[in-house]
Parts: sequence; C-alpha cells; structure tokens
Amino acid sequence: MSERFDCDNCKESLYGRKYIQAEENPYCIPCYDSLFANTCDECKELIGHDARELFYEDRHYHEHCFRCFRCDRSLADEPFTSQDDALLCNDCYCNEFSSKCVACDKTVMPGTRKLEYAGNTWHEGCFICSSCKQPIGSKSFIPDKDDHYCVPCYENKFAPRCTRCKQVLAKGGVTYRDEPWHKECFLCAGCKVQLAGQHFTSRDDHPYCIKCFGTLYAKKCEACSKPITGFGGGKYISFEERQWHQSCFTCTRCSVSLVGAGFFPERDEILCRECNSNL
Repeated sequence: MSERFDCDNCKESLYGRKYIQAEENPYCIPCYDSLFANTCDECKELIGHDARELFYEDRHYHEHCFRCFRCDRSLADEPFTSQDDALLCNDCYCNEFSSKCVACDKTVMPGTRKLEYAGNTWHEGCFICSSCKQPIGSKSFIPDKDDHYCVPCYENKFAPRCTRCKQVLAKGGVTYRDEPWHKECFLCAGCKVQLAGQHFTSRDDHPYCIKCFGTLYAKKCEACSKPITGFGGGKYISFEERQWHQSCFTCTRCSVSLVGAGFFPERDEILCRECNSNL
C-alpha cells in the first residue's frame, strides 16, 4: 500500500489534485485560500491564490479593486497617492488638491516649479512681466494692482525721472517746483554746489545758494555793504530805497540802535533824536 498524501487541514487525499506547500505542509487549494489568503480591503473578499494581489500600507487589494476613488481608473500600473485613506490617481489628486495657475488656469502639478504671491499660484513660465512679457522667475518684481513688472520695466514706465539728467529717480532725491531731482543734480546755478540739505533761494526759476544769491542779486546794507538776504532769521530796515541789517541800523554819530525808535535822515546819515538836536 502506497503512503498517504493528504491535505494538512481537511485530510483529503491530494493525489491527482493541485495543492500548495505552505509552512512545509501541503494544502488543497480551498484550504490554502481559507487559511492563508488575505482579504481585499476594498471588496472584503479573499484574494485567491491565482489572483494578482497588490499591497499598500498594510492593506491588500485584488488587482481589479485597486482603483482611483474618484474616476475608478485602475491604479495597478499607474502613479497614485492617498488622501484620507482614499486612493487617487495623479490627475484626480491634482484637480482636487493642487493649485491652479491664475495665468493659464491649468493645474500646477506636484514637483513642478511654481511661484506663489498674494494667495495666488503661477507656473514659473507663466509669471511674466506685464510690460516686456518675459518670465520674471526668481528676479525682483514690483506689483501694481493686478499687474507685475520686472524692475527695469517698472522704472521705465512709472518711476520719476530727474529734471536735470533725465535718469530714473529710484529713491530719495529732492523736489523743487514740483519736479524731482537727484541730490547730486540739484545744484546752485551760480557756484554748482549741491543744495540738498541747506538753505537756498531762487531767481528766474533757478536755485541759488545763499552766498551766490547775495552776491548776485541781494541788496547791500547801507552800513556794512554786505548782502541782505533775509535768511537765518535776519531782519532788515528799508527807508527811501536804502536798506540796513537790523543790527546795522544805528545812529551814524553815536551808534545807538534806531530799531523801533525815531530817527532823522541827514543827507547820507541817519541820526537819533539827541544827535540831531546837537546839530
């Protein structure tokens, strides 16, 4: 009598039948499936020995059950991701969770280069200057309402230009007669010294430092012959087309101050009451 060859579980003879060896013991096909086959996480049925089984994050699936939760597309040989335990193909994941480019309205695929600004997203190649239409990339840009400009285009289009040299005035500068100037370009019309940060005045729409203005245009003090500019808090006295610095308006004879007092002109002299009485 030949040796018995039975299923280790049901003890039925395996002669002439298919069987599977597991843990060094033979099993008939039904017993093997019931004892060792995994349960599909999707349909909850056993994954038989002859079925293609897919495994992902401690979960087992029939090949035909491993599908996109949204479009039902097979994921067996496709890239996919998981969102809240739901399997999604790349297309569905991107449509549902990825940003869309505000320029072309297409999905910004994961891993692609993009730019985000003010809550919006662009493909790197879609974020372009509103003037020259060239991609801005990682370069500096300046927003203006719904437009974005590279720095050269913004300066050419919007930045003020110096009245003297006509070059862009990027920052700082001086405003004179409602016109912008570089500090280096705002010069005295006489000696060409820079006027930024110091007192100046104008004549015939041209700016002058105090010294040049006094030399060229200011009236001279009758007493000291120096210019009367009116700057630096200096007050002056005017009488019959003659002017004096306030400090110079004194009696010609006794040098007493005549500011706020009566005085008497005597030819080229101005006299106080007492000196006038002694004439």
